[in-house]
Amino acid sequence: MKIALHWLDWVVIIVYFALNIAIGLIVARRVKGTEDYFLGRRGFSVWLLIAQSFGIGTHAEMPVSLAGAVYQSGYSAIWFQWKNLFITPFYWLLGPIFRRFRRTTTGEVYEDRYGNFMGAVYVVFALAFLTFNVGAMLKGAGKLVSAATGGELSPNAVVLGMTAAFLAYSFFGGLVSSAYTNFVQSVFIILLSFMLIPLGLARIGGFSALREELPANMLSMVTPGDISVFVIAMLTVNGLIGIVSQPHQLAAVGTGRTERSCRAGMTYGNFIKRFCTVGWALVGLIVVAMLARQGVALSDREDAFGYATRELLFPGSVGLMIACVMAANMSTCSAFIVDSGALFTQNLYRRYAAPGASDRHYLSIGRWSGVIVTMLGVVFALYVDVVLEAFLFTETIAAFMGISLFAGLSWKRANRHGALASLLISSVVFFTLTRREFGAWLRWDAENFAIAMICGFAAVVVVSLATKPEHEKRLRTFYERLDTRMELDEATGEEREVREPGHDLLVVHLFNSGIMKGVGRFYRRFRVDINGLITAGAVVVGLILLAKAIFYLP
Repeated sequence: MKIALHWLDWVVIIVYFALNIAIGLIVARRVKGTEDYFLGRRGFSVWLLIAQSFGIGTHAEMPVSLAGAVYQSGYSAIWFQWKNLFITPFYWLLGPIFRRFRRTTTGEVYEDRYGNFMGAVYVVFALAFLTFNVGAMLKGAGKLVSAATGGELSPNAVVLGMTAAFLAYSFFGGLVSSAYTNFVQSVFIILLSFMLIPLGLARIGGFSALREELPANMLSMVTPGDISVFVIAMLTVNGLIGIVSQPHQLAAVGTGRTERSCRAGMTYGNFIKRFCTVGWALVGLIVVAMLARQGVALSDREDAFGYATRELLFPGSVGLMIACVMAANMSTCSAFIVDSGALFTQNLYRRYAAPGASDRHYLSIGRWSGVIVTMLGVVFALYVDVVLEAFLFTETIAAFMGISLFAGLSWKRANRHGALASLLISSVVFFTLTRREFGAWLRWDAENFAIAMICGFAAVVVVSLATKPEHEKRLRTFYERLDTRMELDEATGEEREVREPGHDLLVVHLFNSGIMKGVGRFYRRFRVDINGLITAGAVVVGLILLAKAIFYLP
């Protein structure tokens, strides 16, 4: 059924676009060179980094898919999105590493650690990751908005409208514009997560009605049958190893003015996402209760979120919901255009095409190359109906790529031969097992993934030990940087070294000799890591208790 948008809805949508473009262009005046455009001069506050991690990590398909899973399987389906809940505390350990790299792209980090060839291998992966993910997200948002309007807006029209908007401010303002618009878009994403809940609860009679009308198994948080504890454990490994190699993380996390900003931004930005997951799950339960009273069911479980939107929202709020869906994806795409421009400019153009050119020239190349990569993603979004396989490919390869980066951080003996072997062997093992078992190349399976990761880590160890180590000078320079804490001096605008006990990094010293010499000395060396990890672990427990206790509300 076609649902015409009310004029109030159009006003809200237009105001949303105008607000984002205006904010992006206003702050774009701060951009003077590549350091501003690609990294925001590493001067972002903790609030901007929280919004950036939250906005970039939250996509429009997440609330829709989770509400549908809960509609079908009950509250336990929350674990489909909470599968990464247990890795979130470890982001506290990873956040400062991205800043201590003091590089513009992760491709440069690979060059520092393993040489130019592995840097080039990483760039190929990263550009494919960004291109396919932009296409998948734009297409997903286009379909959602089109469905919410009953086809009044076509998916391709939505794709083109969103692209024009985030290109308008990202082209001029780079990461600065992306960060500030992410802050605004984060508010819209939170609204997306919770605006349906009070309206739905009012319709069915509150939480007491959920308790009375739904069977106990629908309110259980025990993991559903198709997502066991082992699957969650493997997804945790996938997320933890893969996130360090994802090309957007260095700019999203490592651009704070202090290391604490980077830690808190990455950790608590993602905790906000985990909190919003509770809201997405509640929407699914509310739809179950609403339809149970009518004695009907949905033909497609993923229509649950759209059904709640059509049944509960009023003129103006439908436009707000559409703006929220767009915000969830535009926040990520605006960051990806900057990341892709940085990769092309720093790792390819500056090195091989025009070394020694002016910073202004590199800034221009960064802007236009980001546009080109984004437009390739748009081509996928417009002309390819199924981009899920490409999306799954990049997500899976990210974990296999991450093996070499984790090894390079925590084990000095890891070398370029082991790094390449870990990527090739883990990929071949995983896709061969998947093809043999399921008759398809791309289907994530926990057991196959576990075998592939074991083979990948074994490969980096065995091959590295069997071949020549990296040059001592390369290693010394790389690890000295990771052992040096640098922060932005707001008075001078320059980076300065900060010496303070307790700020050594656990991940970097994981396999170094002497790490466990004395409990007291161990705590003094890694005090900030340990305290933050414990605190974030308590937040995990608190979120689980909150998700369960919410049903005791009236």
